[in-house]
This record gives sequence, C-alpha cells and structure tokens, in this order.
Amino acid sequence: MKPITTLASCLTPEGVPLTLIHHDRDHFLMLGGVQLMSTNACSSEQRMAELACVGLRPGARVLIGGLGFGFTLRRVLELASPEARVEVAELLPEIIAWNREFLGEVNGRLMEDPRVAVRQEDVFDLLQVEGEERFDAILLDVDNSPDPLVQRGNARLYAKAGLSRVREALRPGGRVVFWSANRDGGFAELLRRAFAKVECVSAKAYPKAKRSSHTLFVADRD
Repeated sequence: MKPITTLASCLTPEGVPLTLIHHDRDHFLMLGGVQLMSTNACSSEQRMAELACVGLRPGARVLIGGLGFGFTLRRVLELASPEARVEVAELLPEIIAWNREFLGEVNGRLMEDPRVAVRQEDVFDLLQVEGEERFDAILLDVDNSPDPLVQRGNARLYAKAGLSRVREALRPGGRVVFWSANRDGGFAELLRRAFAKVECVSAKAYPKAKRSSHTLFVADRD
C-alpha cells in the first residue's frame, strides 16, 4: 500500500484544520477531514476557464477568485492572449505558499508568468473597480457552493448585493462563471435577476466520469 504523506497543514481563519496530502502521485486538500479538491479531479475547473474565456479579446483583464491547485489559472493562461492581465485573489496565504513549494510539478510555475498577479486578498474587495479597470471575465471558485463550506464570509458573494458588485465589476458584455459542487436553483434565480443571460452547465470532475457532478453557473452582463 502506497503511503499517505502530510506535506503541510494550518488552521483556517475560522479554526478548521486545512491539510495538504500527497498519495500515489496525487495531491489532496482536506478541510477538517473533508476533501476539498485533488489533482486527479480537475476537469470542471478547466471547463470553467474555457467557458469564461469564450470570445476573450486580446489584452483582456481576467479575475480569478480562488487559486486552489492552479488548474483554472493554467487553462486561462493557455487561452488568453500574451497581452492579457490575470489577477488571482487567494485569501489564505498558505495556499499561495503551498502552490509555490509543493505544486510546481503539477502545474508549473504559473505565478511566475508575467501576465499574472497573485494577491492575498478577499476577491470581494478586488471587485470594487470601475471604468477601464473592470474585468472582461471573472471566475469565482472560492467555496464549495453558494452554501459556503470553507468560510462563512464567502456567502456575501452569492447574495443579491454581492451579485450586483460582480456585475458592476464586469465590462459590458463581460462574463462571470461560478463553480459549485452542486446545483442550486435558488442561486440560479438570483443570477437571472441580476444578469442578462444565465446558463447552468453541468461539468465532470474526472475526464472519464460517467456523470457530471459539478455545476458551473455562467452569467453574461448586457
């Protein structure tokens, strides 16, 4: 049996243990014993980037909320132009440090790309932009679903006022994509009240999965 190695651990701001584990060539992020993400289940994160980057203009501004293991960022960089600017908001400094120390072999040195700026900030605060500083695409993967698991404060992003802030942070014609571990009809309805066009896209966790287990909420500003 192949060993399970704990690479690093910390406590979240709410006092819950967060642990990075390595087992049989893969990495796993555990929150209080619950698996948040793994390097062998990244298809929906990549699909999220693909949906967000449809029709992205050269020199676009992109905001990613949640660094995770970097799969969304990597796919955005593959699709964006050399002139694009990509900001990544990650609330937990440990996630940033662990990507640099332990995950270079997984997704390369993403944070060294000159197009990328990683900020240890709440993405909610980075949404306060206007004019030319607004974003062409916003990708939000900050929690497990509109019903937060990682941090209770994330709930404001999914509420009416939060969606209004997201909308105003987008250029006209811009797009936001929310990642969720499950479907949420109530959240979809809130989105429809705030955005011109909304689609709920089912996504697989694994490339060869028989069914889609995650949901990507895609909303376009008019």
